[in-house]
Amino acid sequence: IYSISAGGRISIADLFTAGVLPGLLLALSLMITAYWVASRRGYPTEPFAGFGRALQLLVAAIPGLILIAIIFGGVRSGIFTATESSCIAIVYAFLVTLIIYRSMSWGDFVAATTASVRTTAMVLMIIGCAAAFGWLLAYLRVPAALVAFLQSVSDNKLVILLLINIVLLILGTFMDMSPLIIITTPIFLPVVMAYGVDPVHFGVIVILNLGIGLCTPPVGAVLFVSCAIGRIPIWTAMRSIWPFYGAAFVVLMLVTYIPEISLWLPSLFH
Repeated sequence: IYSISAGGRISIADLFTAGVLPGLLLALSLMITAYWVASRRGYPTEPFAGFGRALQLLVAAIPGLILIAIIFGGVRSGIFTATESSCIAIVYAFLVTLIIYRSMSWGDFVAATTASVRTTAMVLMIIGCAAAFGWLLAYLRVPAALVAFLQSVSDNKLVILLLINIVLLILGTFMDMSPLIIITTPIFLPVVMAYGVDPVHFGVIVILNLGIGLCTPPVGAVLFVSCAIGRIPIWTAMRSIWPFYGAAFVVLMLVTYIPEISLWLPSLFH
């Protein structure tokens, strides 16, 4: 969606690869935060089941983990495109679920297909509307006006990136990720490119910002789903989630101001 919103000029394979290290860094920071919170509050622990049990679980997960290797390896090697990888991933996941794990019934298949059709229709409708919106922004010269405004605030690239992060974080609390990517990319991408920011790097920044927004009320779709799964009120979760916001924000700042975190891995494939 980000690539399309940017006019289709950005390699999806590069975007996919650029998100690997930031994703691992975010996962590590959240794990450290979870350990710190659990230790401080004295949460009960389970005894280590042993390496044998760990190996057993790893072997059971291998069919699912192979999917990651298929997508990453296939896209980066050029065997298939990023769009084609989604089709291959669906077929592989369906076969693994049906044949190996045997955890899908006909009703589950129909429900999953129906949900996918609805989501796809929604995204395509948004993309169509966003194309017209992007044309309107270009016609009204909104990106140029925004560049001029931000330059009047500061000529420092670091300050501009901080301001954009703040705007994206605030917007992410009120809107879903897909519409925001489509709306904000045509506005902010010309601004950051005027300051020499790589569009692939900026794509990772946008996704991180809006990903944090998915866990933040009042919309906070991921937070509401998590509360429903855990069967706890939203205000109970909010009292405990602040350390995780802090960890995610630290990672966001690192990714924003250290472009190599996003760009190093894609550069290895060029």
